[in-house]
Amino acid sequence: MASGAGGFAAAASLAGAKVESFFLKGSGWAPSFVGQGLIARNRRRSFERGSASFRCEIGSDLSVESATAELGGGSRASSLSALEMLKSSAADRYTKERSSIAVVGLSVHTAPVEMREKLAIPEAEWPRAIGELCGLNHIEEAAVLSTCNRMEIYVVALSWHRGIREVTEWMSKKSGIPVSELREHLFLLRDKDATQHVFEVSAGLDSLVLGEGQILAQVKQVVKVGEGVVGFGRNISGLFKHAITVGKRVRSETNIASGAVSVSSAAVELALMKLPKMDPPLARMLVIGAGKMGKLVIKHLASKGCTSVVVVNRSESRVDAIREELKDIEIIYKPFTEMLACAAEADVVFTSTASETPLFLKEHVEVLPCVRQEVGGLRLFVDISVPRNVESCVSEVESARVYNVDNLKEVVEANKEDRIRKAMEAQSIIMEESREFEAWRDSLETVPTIKNLRAFAERIRLSELEKCCQKIGGEEMPKKTRKAVDDLSRGIVNKLLHGPMQHLRCDGSDGRTLDETLENMHALNRMFSLETDKSILEKKVKAKVDKTQK
Repeated sequence: MASGAGGFAAAASLAGAKVESFFLKGSGWAPSFVGQGLIARNRRRSFERGSASFRCEIGSDLSVESATAELGGGSRASSLSALEMLKSSAADRYTKERSSIAVVGLSVHTAPVEMREKLAIPEAEWPRAIGELCGLNHIEEAAVLSTCNRMEIYVVALSWHRGIREVTEWMSKKSGIPVSELREHLFLLRDKDATQHVFEVSAGLDSLVLGEGQILAQVKQVVKVGEGVVGFGRNISGLFKHAITVGKRVRSETNIASGAVSVSSAAVELALMKLPKMDPPLARMLVIGAGKMGKLVIKHLASKGCTSVVVVNRSESRVDAIREELKDIEIIYKPFTEMLACAAEADVVFTSTASETPLFLKEHVEVLPCVRQEVGGLRLFVDISVPRNVESCVSEVESARVYNVDNLKEVVEANKEDRIRKAMEAQSIIMEESREFEAWRDSLETVPTIKNLRAFAERIRLSELEKCCQKIGGEEMPKKTRKAVDDLSRGIVNKLLHGPMQHLRCDGSDGRTLDETLENMHALNRMFSLETDKSILEKKVKAKVDKTQK
């Protein structure tokens, strides 16, 4: 770490600024908010880049000039080098960092359900969220993955630090949760770590229940919803499509899915754990909602020996479809208007709807009749919805017990060793696919150079073509002759560019070829004074800022 780091920290501290420290990861710098804990996941690399320079930011309300003005005589002189470092850091940020893929989010592992439900974004609102995120000054592409166990924002950030700050502030504004409180629960991953994370998510390694299949369907839905949405661009789209491939491959090449259960089946297991031992279960079961989660609850109840279940849903058509598929269990349909009456006759109530407001309030449950002693004397509410369908204060009712998705950890812990072994089987596949995706993304770096080189050559061609035509005959020059000269110049340029273009194209599958391609790209940028990554990124940021100011 550069020797100027201490001077800079001291200068910022004296100026009363908020200092954000940064630590190195395998894929670059990432912020760690000291004392407040913008936490990152367990997967961390060691300090590999000994030559990397110190980089940090101070709060946006403190400029270099104001920091200098507040320092005393001796401090002012001693901190000049640190302030100069800050200036150069701001100047060269875009040259040292390409656009970063980042994920900012929280999950069942980092945040309680109370916070997750405030941040949850219904699928129908994902396109609007993508639009809002891409409207931020330093965000170029975006995607949303919001499920009962997680809410994650994936972005391509033109500036890593500024982009993450903007996303965090957007999440705070959207949920009403202060940024300082969010930081205590958020995880933040960048580039290779972000890639590995979404691959693990798709493979079911990051799920509460190892190998669950529903998360892969939810990752597929991200792509389906994102298609055609401005902002769901090439990098993010490619990332999620590759994640789907990884999820399928892990499930087909390992035994991770064998014996794996979904959130719905874990909910059934939890309910049976809390009931007195009985075989088959004699408890009267009620399922609220006949979507994917509700259907899986019914399926697993049937597998445990349950012969009858009441299902409350807005329409009977979905219930009919479940009846057609599950022949071994009697499914009794009831409309939502009879929900409380059905709950009065049920011993266990499973809720799995997309309602954004609670369906069961404390006053509803207090008036329900007591449950039979032979099934424990307590009515169980197993709520696997986010936002929750059962109000939290229902747990204060003496005759009721409420369990939500966070309580499923009790079921999951039972097979911890087996989970670890299966996860290790999948990691080699994930690492291999991560390298392949990063190589593909690296190969995209040559695209601006290809475009700029062609544009450079075309400007010269057109200029020389015009001079030639003026000498030959100007306006009186026959169209046939002009076309022949134009074709000649175009052919010469294309043949001259063919070699360089071939050496700028790479599919990313061969590491050696990719390295050579990137070397060629940098050489051509220098030789022809083409636009650098710095100017391209700065133009993108300036365009977005200008757009927001109109």
